[in-house]
Amino acid sequence: MRLLLATSLCTTALVSALVAPRSTVRRGTSLAAQPMESLRFLSADEARAAKETYGTPVYVYDADTLRARASEALAFPNAYGVTVRYAMKACPNGAILRLFADMGLHFDASSTHEVRRAMAAGVPASRLSLSTQQLDDDAFELVRDHGLEVNACSLYQIEALAANVPGAKVGVRFNPGLGSGGTAKTNVGGPSSSFGIWHGEFAAVVKAASNLDVVRVHTHIGSGSDPAVWTRVARLSLDLCERLGDGVKTLNLGGGYKVGRMIGEVSTDLGEVGAPVKAEFEDYAKRTGVELGLEVEPGTYLVANAGALVSTIQDVACTKSGGGPGEGGHDFLKLDCGMTDVLRPSLYGAQHPLVVVAADAARDSDAATAPYVVVGHCCESGDLLTCAPDEPETLAPRELKACARGDLVVVESVGAYCAAMSTAGYNSFPTAPEVMRGGDGAMHLIRKRSTLDQLLQNEVEVDAAAL
Repeated sequence: MRLLLATSLCTTALVSALVAPRSTVRRGTSLAAQPMESLRFLSADEARAAKETYGTPVYVYDADTLRARASEALAFPNAYGVTVRYAMKACPNGAILRLFADMGLHFDASSTHEVRRAMAAGVPASRLSLSTQQLDDDAFELVRDHGLEVNACSLYQIEALAANVPGAKVGVRFNPGLGSGGTAKTNVGGPSSSFGIWHGEFAAVVKAASNLDVVRVHTHIGSGSDPAVWTRVARLSLDLCERLGDGVKTLNLGGGYKVGRMIGEVSTDLGEVGAPVKAEFEDYAKRTGVELGLEVEPGTYLVANAGALVSTIQDVACTKSGGGPGEGGHDFLKLDCGMTDVLRPSLYGAQHPLVVVAADAARDSDAATAPYVVVGHCCESGDLLTCAPDEPETLAPRELKACARGDLVVVESVGAYCAAMSTAGYNSFPTAPEVMRGGDGAMHLIRKRSTLDQLLQNEVEVDAAAL
């Protein structure tokens, strides 16, 4: 068993023998001084009811929040029309896809598997665009027979499309040489990124695409919200459009609009980001006579703050007594969820609001608080929900309502890249169910909890003696 951050024994001998190296587990700056977070769209009673009905952990999404964010995206400033493509990799549940489809959104897929998943949810391939690191052979059938739009993301992909669907209308994804993102792991532009075709290979693109109809330029640089950066990217991208000629009818600027999850964090103002981009499109039309359509691909922006994960404190641990010299110790809360359900803290050092909900409603008004380190249920030292910002290995105690085993912890802002990035199956934990809170407040199950039989169903039994 790998050493878990929350050891339940406080004896000097065991702490001395088992504590991880300081380079692996560090004591970070406490976030206890920050204001405590509150529930976003669930009430305490609804959180308790979700546990009673579906068990924990359970994801809950809010339909009203999803619709509000989608409406904001559809109002993105534009000169000659905008197509909003939901980056479905953020949260691909069919109920969410259908909700957005009914509002007129189109979709961005990152694999042909996502394309097929969206089609299974009732989305026609003609409303899907594929930008992928891995162009599978069935992409050509989807282009030829179903009207799928593809953005070629490498010279090889252009060559493959030219060979298999000559004359097809395609897009080309360029790396414009500029990136943006909160961390290197969310930066998908610039010389350190493999995404898209490097802008310096423009001549090779023109040659490889000689028997294709390039109608769209695509660029996506990562997560950010600086209007100046987006304006600069728009100019670089428009230059690529102009060099390709008036056959280009659409410029896709991707997504990556930063969302404020924690108190004090600010979400991207789409109007502020989009206004100067609109002006650039208007200048382009005056200069070239071509009125380009705009495409944007929000994912996190649409769904992040529309999701909550209701979990239960299933155990506690204390390392405050009997610790080694200089080690102050911590109170740990062990949840029945973890990196199996919310991987982002372990992967990026991402921050999620944590809100304690008392198991007994009579304690809702209790005001006592305490600093806690919150960990997940995996036998893994990195299964940490209260890490320091951008430092997944650094403990950062969080001031929370005083609590005990059996109380709930609601992990907020889990609508994006949580259920979708689930590592369920590690330690053989099941996939958590997903529930949609409708506009009338009613809860609707949209994905069941997985079973052990489902985890085992693809294993093939082999006689050990034959191995």
